[in-house]
Amino acid sequence: MAQVIRSERRLQALDFWLRNPDYLADELVTAVEAGMLDAGYLTVAEGLLTDPEPAWHHYPMPKWFYGAYEEVDDAFAILQAYGLGLVRRRGLAPKPLRNQFFLTELGAEKADELAATDVLSWYSQQAQVVHQVAGTDSGTKLKERQYLQDKYADAVWGTTIGSISEQVTQRLALLSQTSPAASGTPETTGGNADKALEQQ
Repeated sequence: MAQVIRSERRLQALDFWLRNPDYLADELVTAVEAGMLDAGYLTVAEGLLTDPEPAWHHYPMPKWFYGAYEEVDDAFAILQAYGLGLVRRRGLAPKPLRNQFFLTELGAEKADELAATDVLSWYSQQAQVVHQVAGTDSGTKLKERQYLQDKYADAVWGTTIGSISEQVTQRLALLSQTSPAASGTPETTGGNADKALEQQ
């Protein structure tokens, strides 16, 4: 297997940032403010808010008991049917079973092909930004970070989590005025599928 995500909670958190570029941009702004990333990432954050591709592929998620959640069974059934990915459950009853999500070697090859396709390369690039933002945090920790957003926390169960684009635009404008000029835009492109998924 090429890569694995070892908990569904982490997968759901990563999927939320991938599908909501405004929340992803806000994480970059926060990281720059904290000195965890250099000011060049403000350009990446601005691109997440203004570039057409992420806006065209913005898929809001509903909120349930543990935050943003959407069934992944059908999606992984398709991946498994083509040998691109699979799900394995770990654990013993009576304890809850834990899902693990694997990307196969063939899946990694196809992901690299996707990254090299102009019309779809945004997906790989945005996935790499998600990887950068998430780091090695557990699924629980990622959910806690997402709950710090009022729009996320205040969303009613079963309803779509609202956008924070206006809020992030304001934060970005303020920080861009006070941050030293970046020496360059960080590299966020590439074809290696293993950059798009975290092992934990």
